[in-house]
Amino acid sequence: MTTFVDRVELHVAAGNGGHGCASVHREKFKPLGGPDGGDGGRGGDVILVVDPEVTTLLEYHHRPHRKATNGKPGAGGNRTGALGKDLVLPVPDGTVVLSPSGEVLADLVGPGTSFVAGQGGRGGLGNAALASPRRKAPGFALLGEPGESRDLVLELKTIADVALVGYPSAGKSSLISVLSAARPKIADYPFTTLVPNLGVVTAGETVYTVADVPGLIPGASEGRGLGLEFLRHVERCEVLVHVLDCATLETERDPLTDFGVIEEELSQYGGLDDRPRLVVLNKTDIPEGQDLADIVRPELEARGLRVFEVSAVSRKGLRELSFALGELVTSARAAKPREEATRVVIRPKAVNEVGFTVTPEGEGLFRVRGEKPERWVLQTDFSNEEAVGYLADRLNRLGVEDELLRQGAREGDGVAIGPEDDAVVFDWEPSVTAGAEMLGRRGEDHRMNPLRPAAARRRDREARRKDAAQREFEEFRPFD
Repeated sequence: MTTFVDRVELHVAAGNGGHGCASVHREKFKPLGGPDGGDGGRGGDVILVVDPEVTTLLEYHHRPHRKATNGKPGAGGNRTGALGKDLVLPVPDGTVVLSPSGEVLADLVGPGTSFVAGQGGRGGLGNAALASPRRKAPGFALLGEPGESRDLVLELKTIADVALVGYPSAGKSSLISVLSAARPKIADYPFTTLVPNLGVVTAGETVYTVADVPGLIPGASEGRGLGLEFLRHVERCEVLVHVLDCATLETERDPLTDFGVIEEELSQYGGLDDRPRLVVLNKTDIPEGQDLADIVRPELEARGLRVFEVSAVSRKGLRELSFALGELVTSARAAKPREEATRVVIRPKAVNEVGFTVTPEGEGLFRVRGEKPERWVLQTDFSNEEAVGYLADRLNRLGVEDELLRQGAREGDGVAIGPEDDAVVFDWEPSVTAGAEMLGRRGEDHRMNPLRPAAARRRDREARRKDAAQREFEEFRPFD
């Protein structure tokens, strides 16, 4: 059964926002007391967070679909709906978040580092929030926005100071088992190691980690063998150690050829030319291995490489190797630029920035794209004429109608708001009315403001008194 997974496809869906509520306050002797519908709650986010206790992506291999909770709808009495709960997904240190096309979205390094993989939808406004002097009693509310849905690729790149690279069965697992307390699987057949193994090594005052990268073969950079499955684990390592088998039973192989093949694969993979390298001639406890090491060592040193003859069985040369690696790791750490705290940069949008585009697509169709128009369409209840009128007002104030006129749109032309695969299309009418205007000013309902009987009687008396005074004046005024 798979116990280590370093690449998964993850499908996340944030929570939807709750719908706003259209409600009218009612109490004794005050049946129509004004709008009191509350706003809907915001949907929950999906957040990836680095957890030091997580070492594999296995959890998301078995359950790749994750969804946050939705916000609750608003209620009467100005009650706001409950917020959706954020879904926090722990990931290993060194996880890279990619889009399906390969674009890097986030590189999560360091405990607590987070990335919002899916943004929760906003809650819709209730009719209490939509009331204004012009629209005193809205008979509608806004719908909640859908949560963001995304397909992501998670790749784990092991974070270690030293990477042991070499052919299968070169002795990398044996070497890491004697350098550290790690206990990887060791056997006398190729591709024994199927997952990267990590070990912690102490050399004096320096403590560093060593990664045993599964065996590489010719064509690994193109995916042959374990290939690209584990070459990515070398990227974050500061020091590369070539483990060369001096006692191989394959007649067509020798340490120099193995070194050249692995270097070619690392070069083809790219991005590793600047890493310091050491060469370890392994299995020198065997007489034939020692003889071969004596032959190839001068050639490797002539290339400017530091060479160590070791044996994982007899522990020969291990102390010198561990301290040499410690020196290189210390130098690499010192050369790294100091990490500064991430500064929060606020980039407000320009006040006069146009928030939409109108594109003619021929045959009397115009497409409107923009964050605000598309969001407003999603929030509109098209079964409510007053809500449709409110949308028309918002688009008009934004300048969409003026832009359509400027581009030559005529009455009856089609206007699509949104992308091609998910757009709302309607026939355009300049200064369109939604039917609510028949009630007077848009959104006003005269039933919300009935005249009280006493006030009506008082107004009638005032009107009769004015009429009588006017008649008396006209009847008894002096002649000119």
